[in-house]
Parts: sequence; C-alpha cells; structure tokens
Amino acid sequence: MTLRITVFGENRHEKFDQRVQELYPEGMHTTIAEGLTRTLAELGVETEVRIALLDDIEDTLSDEVLAETDVLTWWGHIAHDDVPDEIAERVVRHVREGMGLLPLHSAHYSKPFRLLMGTTCNLLWRNDNDEERVWTVSGSHPIARGVPHPIVIPGQEMYGEMFDIPAPDEQVFLSSFSGGEVFRSGCCFYRGKGRVFYFSPGDQEYPVYHQAEIQRVLANAALWAAPQEGRERTPVKISNAPRDWFRDGVAGPGEDGEALDRVI
Repeated sequence: MTLRITVFGENRHEKFDQRVQELYPEGMHTTIAEGLTRTLAELGVETEVRIALLDDIEDTLSDEVLAETDVLTWWGHIAHDDVPDEIAERVVRHVREGMGLLPLHSAHYSKPFRLLMGTTCNLLWRNDNDEERVWTVSGSHPIARGVPHPIVIPGQEMYGEMFDIPAPDEQVFLSSFSGGEVFRSGCCFYRGKGRVFYFSPGDQEYPVYHQAEIQRVLANAALWAAPQEGRERTPVKISNAPRDWFRDGVAGPGEDGEALDRVI
C-alpha cells in the first residue's frame, strides 16, 4: 500500500529572506517532502509525496487532491489569513472524515488547526537562538519509535507555556529550552475519524528540518496519522434508528427498509 502525503508550504519567507534561502534553497516544503520520502523508504514504506503551495492552493488543495491524500503536513507563519476560509473548512472536513493532519511549528495559528482545536492556540515565544531539547514522555507511542531521548536542537525559536490548546488526547513530546521554559511540543488529537499530530520544532531561520531525528518524527507521525486500512473515508453517519434495529433480522431505518450500515 502506498502512503499518499501532501506537503503544504506557505512559501513566503523563501521569497525574500536570505537566511531562509540559504538554509532551504529549494524551499522548506521540498526539504520536508524529501525527508519524508527518504525516511519512510528506509522504513520500507512506499510513498507518493506531492507539494501544495499557497500560491496555487485552489488547485493543490482541491477536494479531489484531499480525497487522494492520506496525510497532509502544514507549515505556515506569516500568511495564515491568506488561506481562504473555504479551503480551511475543506481541510477540516477531510480530517474529520479520516485524513491525517500534521501541523508544523507556527501552524498552531493556521486556520485548520484553530478550527479543529476550538481555542486561540496562543503561546509564549522568543526568537533568540535557544537550544531546545525534545523529551519523549510516551516511550510506547508509535511516533516515538526510533527517536533519540532527547532530540537536541542546537538553535531554535522558543515556544513556551501557557499553550492555549485543549488537553491533548496523547502527549508524545515535551520540550525544554535554554531559557528555562517548557512546551508541549508533540501533541496528538483525535477529531472524528481523523488523527492530528502537532509538532512545534521547525522555525524557518534554523536548519531543523535537515536533522535526521526530526525527519524520523515526521515519518513516524505520517504512519500514525494515516487512515486505517480498509476504513472508508466518510463522515460518521447519523440516521433514525427504530427500536431493535441492531438485532439480527431486523430491518434498518434506511430507505425502503434496507439494512442499516453498521460499519463506522
């Protein structure tokens, strides 16, 4: 089975920021996509990775593309408001129907993530070249498989608590910074049939996505967030249920008395 991944990149800093151009000459999205492809191949997983950019978002995040996407990664920072509301709502709908979503770094402020969380997603921050240590707090979780404890990131933007998100369904990583702050840097959420993994390391001014350990986290997360094999990508159905509909031999509430689909 081929894992189909779409890598969304805002692609704004790459156009004017010399530091970002030096670190990511082909764009951050390309480094993320290549890291996923290479790491998943090393894990024996065949992938089909495509790139979607803000400039062509109407086409590259169409309903048709999202229907053929198992996992969507999302990196954004300075142009969250440029994402059309209807596309953000489209992404949220596909997540609820079973598509995986990996919001990265400043995507805590992206429209899809905030819609899925229902909170401000505000946090503390300081861009002062802090060392970040990413500690595994759930060693049995699939996303932590093969990941060093801790991951050491020599330079990174500090994200700190209080982080205004709902309590994660599963906490995989917690980061500490050289300035003394801590942050819930790897959080899992279940929304409808979909899985969401927020992972904070990855500011554009630092070579974070070139680190093999970070690439392994993203590869693990893509495998975890992908729809379960054999499970249909549809909304959870709601229909009228006559008494005893679930008993064998009892007609369901569908049209013309056909049996109710009991598979969620």
